[in-house]
Amino acid sequence: MQENKNLPENEDHDIINNIELNIWEALIPVVALMLMLAYNIFYAGGELLGEYSNQFILLLGGLVAAIVGFFNKVNIKTMITEIIDNLKSVLIPIMILFLVGALAGTWLVSGIIPAMVYYGLQVLNPSIFLPASVVIAAIISVATGSSWTTSATVGIALVGIGTALGIPTGMIAGAVISGAYFGDKMSPLSDTTNLAPAMAGTDLFTHIRYMSITTVPTILITIVVFSILSLTIDTSGNADVSGLLNTISNTFNISPYLFIVPLVVIILIVTKTKPLIALGVGVLLAAVFAFIFQSDILNTLSDSNFQSIINAIFIDTEITTDNEKLNELFSAGGMQGMLWTIFLICCAMVFGGIMDGIGALTRITDALLKIASSVFGLFASTVVSCLGLNAIASDQYLAIVIPGKMFKKAFEDKGLAPENLSRSLEDSGTVTSVLIPWNTCGAYQSTVLGVGVADYFVYAIFNWLSPFMTLFFAALNIKIKQLASK
Repeated sequence: MQENKNLPENEDHDIINNIELNIWEALIPVVALMLMLAYNIFYAGGELLGEYSNQFILLLGGLVAAIVGFFNKVNIKTMITEIIDNLKSVLIPIMILFLVGALAGTWLVSGIIPAMVYYGLQVLNPSIFLPASVVIAAIISVATGSSWTTSATVGIALVGIGTALGIPTGMIAGAVISGAYFGDKMSPLSDTTNLAPAMAGTDLFTHIRYMSITTVPTILITIVVFSILSLTIDTSGNADVSGLLNTISNTFNISPYLFIVPLVVIILIVTKTKPLIALGVGVLLAAVFAFIFQSDILNTLSDSNFQSIINAIFIDTEITTDNEKLNELFSAGGMQGMLWTIFLICCAMVFGGIMDGIGALTRITDALLKIASSVFGLFASTVVSCLGLNAIASDQYLAIVIPGKMFKKAFEDKGLAPENLSRSLEDSGTVTSVLIPWNTCGAYQSTVLGVGVADYFVYAIFNWLSPFMTLFFAALNIKIKQLASK
């Protein structure tokens, strides 16, 4: 989930239908975007237009969409209005990203992350590390309703611990993301879990109970697969744990009291404190703890302890040890390190806004509706629409709102209860957003965890298995609830 993005009210989010636009014209920007992204990734090494290639490509895709719109009688004011609405919707996530950058920096210099790694190396056995990571992330995410916060706190720690043990980072990130998005789907505190039933026309707890039918088997399969993977991993780091522990303890002042800070943050989120406030408190407390516990570290980073804290929050921090793995772990970019991701999110919102403004998103969804001649076809069309919109509009909320509005009547006409639609929206819209590199969720998770989408894609088992599970149940007509009137 993207933290509380100031969602517009359902009735205010109009779906634009442009009768002048045909399906082939609607697909032109999509094809152009995919071709440019493919060329950038496979032939230009990701740097076709420099460090910000993906961002500029999204803007170019938006330009293509705008040109298509001009030729189909869409005025520029309509497109700009949609862009502004999209950008407004990501103001909260952008602020959260800045706070996450500050959190990472202050939790490093205060010794919180090193303490998590230090104690985690002693508690987490390498043979069960991956399935344990899934369960831990799932518990935190259910409690907080946020995959974003889960990754920014326990996720970072698990990646650090697993990396020190010699476990591939892609596997660790996949396990964390799988657990985090399980909680994101099933928690009543999650905004996507509230949005999906609202769009489909059912209530929250009916939606959660019905969603568990596909979600519980998916997470159990995920845990089993990670348990098997754990048996195949040669954890070379296991023999070197004592060395790592000595390095950490010699560099930082490690104390159990450091866990007060993450505990306070978790309590604030569980008690429904606004994420910005909870994370802000986490940053401030960590800064105080840095002065108390890590004065020696602060002295080595800058002439002034206060300046070291400011650098950790806004710029970057690198703490050098005698272990290369730990050197990579004990570095953080602060708020500055989040600028690339924020630029990517803004560019994605520009592209999605123009596509919505010219009516292309509606036209593509309408075309999918025409092939839904059977119940399974309707489920399949919903899944494909959610997947496509996660890639095209680069935003999981649009991947829930637009198919939810477009398919609601189709499910009713087939005599299907609305929870069928709400479950499909979550099974394919919420969880797959993290698998798209230029999607806001994919950009966020890869940045926070420090692992590229391509590296964790295969191992985000829960996320790519979920849409297949909903199609499996639909194909075999398992637990497909009918409308009472039918």
